[in-house]
Amino acid sequence: MNTTNVERLPARGGSGADVHTWAPEDAAFWEREGKRIANRNLWISIPSLLCGFAIWLMWGIITVQMLNAGFPFKPAELFSLSAIAGLAGATMRIPSSFFIRIAGGRNTIFFTTALLMIPAVGTGFALQDQNTPLWVFQVLAFLSGFGGGNFASSMSNISYFFPKRMQGLALGLNAGLGNAGVTTMQILIPLVMTVPLFGAFSGEAVKLVSTSGTLIGKIPAGSETWLANAGFVWLLLLVPLAFAGWFGMNNIRTEDVSPNIGSPLSSMGKITGMLLMAFIAAGVGLYLILPAPTGLGLPGWTKWFVLAGVLALTVFLLKQIPGEIKPNLKRQFSIFGHKHTWIMSVIYTMTFGSFIGYSAAFALAIKVIFGFQHIVVDGVMTHSTANPNGPSALMYAWMGPFIGALIRPVGGWMADKLGGARVTQYITYAMVGAAFGVAYFMKAAYQSATPEEFFVPFFVLFLVLFAASGIGNGSTFRTVAMVFPKEQAGPVLGWTSAVAAYGAFIIPQVFGEQIKAATPEYALYGFAVFYLICLVLNWWYYLGPKAEYQNP
Repeated sequence: MNTTNVERLPARGGSGADVHTWAPEDAAFWEREGKRIANRNLWISIPSLLCGFAIWLMWGIITVQMLNAGFPFKPAELFSLSAIAGLAGATMRIPSSFFIRIAGGRNTIFFTTALLMIPAVGTGFALQDQNTPLWVFQVLAFLSGFGGGNFASSMSNISYFFPKRMQGLALGLNAGLGNAGVTTMQILIPLVMTVPLFGAFSGEAVKLVSTSGTLIGKIPAGSETWLANAGFVWLLLLVPLAFAGWFGMNNIRTEDVSPNIGSPLSSMGKITGMLLMAFIAAGVGLYLILPAPTGLGLPGWTKWFVLAGVLALTVFLLKQIPGEIKPNLKRQFSIFGHKHTWIMSVIYTMTFGSFIGYSAAFALAIKVIFGFQHIVVDGVMTHSTANPNGPSALMYAWMGPFIGALIRPVGGWMADKLGGARVTQYITYAMVGAAFGVAYFMKAAYQSATPEEFFVPFFVLFLVLFAASGIGNGSTFRTVAMVFPKEQAGPVLGWTSAVAAYGAFIIPQVFGEQIKAATPEYALYGFAVFYLICLVLNWWYYLGPKAEYQNP
């Protein structure tokens, strides 16, 4: 942009103020004003995004404890809760990709953080009663999608604050430490459920019918637990974070970021209307996919077509919104005519889609595969006999997402030094090999009366998958920042993250289907083939002799 007017920026760069001139590529401006403002917005954005991830993915842990506490639901029904939250969150990322230009960064982060209080409070009350019907948990899982949508707007917002030379690290920090919300949730929820943290609001204690666990060890059957704390605990973070967003962040009011956002109240109204479109599309998709009595229960193979339909329906509904939103969206929808939007959507699905999908399914997969003995009874292979030597899912599940999130900024830093596409290529080789390895040990465990014998190699290879996907999350975002111009880079970051976030639906859904079919290893075979396709795409477009952008 023209930097001759950088002096127009108020010297104070005040917390909560609208910034009318922004030139991060100008070195003098960056040192004088930009760095301080950008870093303040980043460090408020990170914990807000962390809470979004925690609430979006919390069903992967809550469902394990519901199983341990004897809630009257089948494993496949519990897997569906993570899948519902996954699909809703991914769909909400589509409108969220475009919030910053229409509503401003400060307004968006404040409002979307405040919205997380709805599923947090609702989940707390629902978990107080084991007779709460499944549809209530399904609605709450759907509302947890607010947290999934927040990633797209958060990443788009932060991309505008930093110069291109720092995009890999800045986006890696925001995404990586934000992703740490998965690990924070996986550690925090099991711990807070061991005590009546909120007194009477924690509800009556429920006795565990199966062995449970926390980060620090197993909890024997018969112990008391307070499941409601899994929802209420997030209010301790969300309330102060909403205030921090309102009083500490900034809207960048330049032509290429958020020029005409109106009042904060009108901005929140626009966000609500756009999220409603995503709610409708996600609701239609879930109605088609989920089994009766919740939905129509279309055959499993149709989910791929349903997801494509949900994407298309969401974009179509957004286009129908009247008023000033329509021309704004039309300008941003130009990204769909750029070939590399679609290429990067596929490649980023490999990295982030794997990370978020495995995060949603990992704990329940450990419980179902290693927490039961797989033995022949009356000539039939059964999978319902508790394994007294099985590992505690709640002791181990946090480690994968922790590694994937912690290493993501390293992936951004490596990409800044070596080039994004080259780093992506290296980690794809690792993901292909690890996926085939996990499949092998998963198959062996699911056919064994002593599945715990195969847990260590299964677990180590899964950690490799998480680490590789985490590095790739950082490297792919660097590629987007280098390939697209500034006005398009933010929406493209949001859009690719929306497509990839369907991994949070697909992976738990596929795991649930294949475990029901007694062939869980097929899920990993399918993922490995997809990684091979991404390997070819990345080489052809960004590394090979005909690459249109050489190692961006």
